[in-house]
Amino acid sequence: MNLAILSMALLPATTSPKPVLDTAVFAGGCFWGVEAVFEHVKGVQDVVSGYAGGKAVNPSYEQVGSGETGHAESVQVVYDPSVVSYATLLRVFFSVAHDPTELNRQGPDEGTQYRSAIFYRSDAQRREADAYIRQLTAAKYFPAPIVTEVSALKGFYPAEAYHQNFMKLHPDYPYIVYNDRPKIEKFKRTLPELYVEK
Repeated sequence: MNLAILSMALLPATTSPKPVLDTAVFAGGCFWGVEAVFEHVKGVQDVVSGYAGGKAVNPSYEQVGSGETGHAESVQVVYDPSVVSYATLLRVFFSVAHDPTELNRQGPDEGTQYRSAIFYRSDAQRREADAYIRQLTAAKYFPAPIVTEVSALKGFYPAEAYHQNFMKLHPDYPYIVYNDRPKIEKFKRTLPELYVEK
């Protein structure tokens, strides 16, 4: 038997290295629509609806809805930085996912739990978020001032199971039809190079 062939047969099979993933956390009103937008971003691996920015540990939807926990409805976005950058996620967040000029509200929803916020996980994310807001402000991209809060992520608590993938599971729910489906249509229209059907 050819020894070269035998030695090749004993080599371990090569596998592609797993991508090194990163995480971003955003709040922009009701998490159903924000989650749906980020689920369609090329390079995003997973999106979870939840709560961030407050002091209560493992809060319920009802507790957060009271406005007394300090939490905002948020989404945790797990992404592959080799495919999509944090700056690109910021672009989607500001241009498609919500209106960053609405203070403590978003569309029909009012209260601090619906505020616009970026919860950074590192100094690099904080610097990028601050720089991006400065650029948008200098360019007068929006007709009103940006009110997005930029603060350190102290904890993220996944929301109840019935909130996850809500738009995908309930595409004809009236709130989704009127408030969130237009975001997806805008995404397809304005950033087609970033949109993927899932």
